[in-house]
Amino acid sequence: MSGNIRIWLMLIFLGVMLLSSLNVKAQEQESEPQRPHLLHRIAVEARPGYIFPTKSFLKRENELQQPIRGSFSPHLQYAFEFEPHSYVDRIYGGVYQGAALAWYTFGNRKEIGNPTAFYLFQGARLGRLASNVSLNYEWNFGLSSGWHPYHYASNYYNLVIGSRVNAYINLNMYLNWILSERFDLTSGISLTHFSNGNTKFPNSGLNTIGLKVGLVYKFNREHESLARKIQLQPIPEFPRHISYDLVLFGAWRRKGVTVEDRQIASPDAYAVAGFSFGPMYNLDYRVRVGVALDGFYDGSANVYANEHISGTEPTFSRPSFNKQLALGVSGRAEYVMPYFSVGIGFGANILHGGGDLKAFYQILALKVELTRNSFLHIGYSLHDFHDPNFLMLGLGFRFNNKYPFFHR
Repeated sequence: MSGNIRIWLMLIFLGVMLLSSLNVKAQEQESEPQRPHLLHRIAVEARPGYIFPTKSFLKRENELQQPIRGSFSPHLQYAFEFEPHSYVDRIYGGVYQGAALAWYTFGNRKEIGNPTAFYLFQGARLGRLASNVSLNYEWNFGLSSGWHPYHYASNYYNLVIGSRVNAYINLNMYLNWILSERFDLTSGISLTHFSNGNTKFPNSGLNTIGLKVGLVYKFNREHESLARKIQLQPIPEFPRHISYDLVLFGAWRRKGVTVEDRQIASPDAYAVAGFSFGPMYNLDYRVRVGVALDGFYDGSANVYANEHISGTEPTFSRPSFNKQLALGVSGRAEYVMPYFSVGIGFGANILHGGGDLKAFYQILALKVELTRNSFLHIGYSLHDFHDPNFLMLGLGFRFNNKYPFFHR
């Protein structure tokens, strides 16, 4: 099993174990004041989708000589949420979280495969449209396996998928209809992205947009919990404060180098390591903003092709160590929910070795709560909004944390 598969599986396993332990801990504390009871739910969904034709392989340049346009996936989800009208439910809009399995087909099993996805997810209510209808969101993040990747001899048309295991990222906006005491109906729009995080070449990725329709069964939701006439205690005032996040991360990446006006993949995988330290101003229960000092070493930065005879494969060399180091400053914003925080960052390298490192970079990160003051960090860095940099897999530590944790 390759190193990238092992690490992704380890991350997903840790996430599942985390959800399980938090679920058990919350159940053990149900009798304490303001500790909400848990509601358990399962859901089945269907998601038909349209594939964005970003590459010639998807347009028609494939073995079938047919456009690859459609996708379809059934999903089976388990989640738990918090008792209606509890602090957690009111602060975070009926938040729920869990784990799921999905199976995908793209109409070309031979060249793409029919991958299976395992993912963690979280969703919540954005607003009520009626007493039994709400507008919700949901994100999914996980692994997908069973792809048929590019191979120079047996699958040379497929320049979209480069590895058998790929990251799965999804965002849903949907309407939730309360049908009865036990059943909800969901329907909305779904956006999906598959890629390997630049750990293998090629890494164009595959993107879809489509519909989602689902039926949710809630095991222990009582009719009384849906009543809106209830005496509620005021939500405690949020203690605004500045906390400090330190993240240590590492990963690996592949590199494409331009040789004679075409991109050639380097045969080597290059190490990446770095840190991020930033003060974050906690505005309220859901939002924190701040700045961060970002330092990293990228073993692929400024790699170049040696002189070679035309028609032969080139060899690659690395520059001096200082041309693969960078120090940058970024603005950060995070959306905070129980157990998870989703963050974005926009920054620029202020000290660097030039070349590849002279860039404006963007960061998308998921922080998974491990303890009150530590978290698992799963991030991805881009530069100039479209070119992939590297994964950011690591651990984070939070100092001066005064955030109230009603879900624990």
